[in-house]
Amino acid sequence: MVLGSRFWVLGSWFSVLGSIHKREFRTTMNEFRKEYTLHGLYEFDLHPSPFMQFHAWFEQARGGMAEPNAMTLATATADGRPSARTVLLKGYDEHGFVLYTNYESRKGMELQQNPWAALLFYWPHLERQVRIEGRVGQVEAAESDAYFQSRPAGSRLGAWASPQSQVIASREVLEQNLEQLTARYGDENISRPPHWGGYRVSPLRFEFWQGRPNRLHDRLCYVLNSDGTWRIERLAP
Repeated sequence: MVLGSRFWVLGSWFSVLGSIHKREFRTTMNEFRKEYTLHGLYEFDLHPSPFMQFHAWFEQARGGMAEPNAMTLATATADGRPSARTVLLKGYDEHGFVLYTNYESRKGMELQQNPWAALLFYWPHLERQVRIEGRVGQVEAAESDAYFQSRPAGSRLGAWASPQSQVIASREVLEQNLEQLTARYGDENISRPPHWGGYRVSPLRFEFWQGRPNRLHDRLCYVLNSDGTWRIERLAP
């Protein structure tokens, strides 16, 4: 009798789960509606250089959020299957935007197959975003070495400990790797792994987006001309 009751309870649970899986799942986000009213963006506001315009906006963004350098990095395979993730910008100048990662990770392998990427910075407290598209290449080894040595020791060991994007049996694998590396290196210099380093996104296009009322946002683009100059275009929102 007890065994039969248990089977009945188990069967009831499967029935409930089955009905949940069959039910169409749908939700709406209508309550998350915001009007953008802080700023406008006009052609006469822009610096002739998109890099200087980015710098001006970045300096404003860094005063109001913990990680203004957080950005979405979008890559794609050779046949065009996209993927995206949040990474941290680690430097920028007139040559491009630099990030560091494991070259054997998913993004690293995709960039090897298809050396183009898009970046997206979103700064909600300013109602702004910046989109950047360009070609990607590895930075010089000396530049990667210098940045790697600036990282905390734990982060340097972590670059060796983690086979990024590979399937692992459990978290204990990472912890055991880190423990073994810590015992091995101790206070010695921790060199950069050959499979870890920097990428530079060299932009061909920037878009500066400023939220405006009634969804009539300002979208101003810089597009690189063949002679190395930039032209500015306004896009409809």
